[in-house]
Amino acid sequence: MVKIGSPRPVRPADISVRGLGKQYPGASAPAMADVDLEVGAGEFVCVVGASGCGKSTLLRILAGFESASVGSVSVGAEPVRGPGPERGVVFQDYGLFPWLTVQENVAYGPKQTRLPKAEVTGRTERALETVGLQRLARSFPQQLSGGMQQRVAIARVLANQPSVLLMDEPFGALDALTRSALQAELKRIHRETGTTVVFVTHSIEEAVFLADRVVVMAGGTSHGNSGHVREVVAIDLPEPRDVTSAPFNELKRRVDALVHQSNATPPAPRAPAGAGPAPA
Repeated sequence: MVKIGSPRPVRPADISVRGLGKQYPGASAPAMADVDLEVGAGEFVCVVGASGCGKSTLLRILAGFESASVGSVSVGAEPVRGPGPERGVVFQDYGLFPWLTVQENVAYGPKQTRLPKAEVTGRTERALETVGLQRLARSFPQQLSGGMQQRVAIARVLANQPSVLLMDEPFGALDALTRSALQAELKRIHRETGTTVVFVTHSIEEAVFLADRVVVMAGGTSHGNSGHVREVVAIDLPEPRDVTSAPFNELKRRVDALVHQSNATPPAPRAPAGAGPAPA
C-alpha cells in the first residue's frame, strides 16, 4: 500500500495532449486550437497566460469535465473520456462540505470507492498529516481560515492517491503571506509524493517558484485568435528557490515578456512541447 507523505515511486502519469481544440457553441472562433503538450510522470508544470487564452479550458479537459472538439488527451496512455480517480482536481473555491468535519471531508472520496474501513482511516490520517491538519480533524470548514480550508481541499484529493493533481488558481483568493506558505507546502508535498502536477495561475512569480516548466498560453477569442501554446520555458533553478535572486528574476522577466506579447499575433510554427525530465 502506498503511503501518502513518504517518498514513493510514482505510478504511470504521463500526460499527452495532441492537436487539442475546443469550439463552444455559437462562438465565432475556437476557444483553443492546435494545443500539443507532453507532461512527464512526477513533473510539476505551471500554465500561465492572459485571461481568455484557454488555461482553465485545458485543465477542465484534462480533468474530464469537458470534452475536446478535436484532438486527443491521455493520462498514463489511457484516453481521457471523463473524470477519474487518478486525476485529482483542486479549485480556487475549496468546495468542502460544510456539514462534514475536516476528517469526514477528507475521508469522503475513499469511502465512495468502498475501500475497507481501515484503509479509509489510514488514507485520511496520512493525508491530514501531509498538510499538517491532524489537530483540526474534528473541526468544521467554517471554523477554519481560507488557507486551512485549501489545505483540507488538497488533503481530500491526496486521500484518493491520484497520480495527477490538477490545480486551477488554488491560491488566488488567499492573502500574500498565506499564499506564500501554501506554495512552500505544495512544493514539499510534490517532493514527498511524486505526484504529477498541472497548475494554472495568473501569477508569473508563483509559476517560476513552483514549476519544472512553465507553459505560456496566448490568444483566445477575446483577443481575435484561438488560444494556443506560445512557448514552454524550462525553470532550471536550484532548490530552495530564492525569489530575490538574479536568475529567478531573469526567468520571471522572460515569462512576463512572453505573456505580454501581442495576443493578436499568431503563434510561430513549432515542434510539439516535449516532456522535461521528471524531478528526482
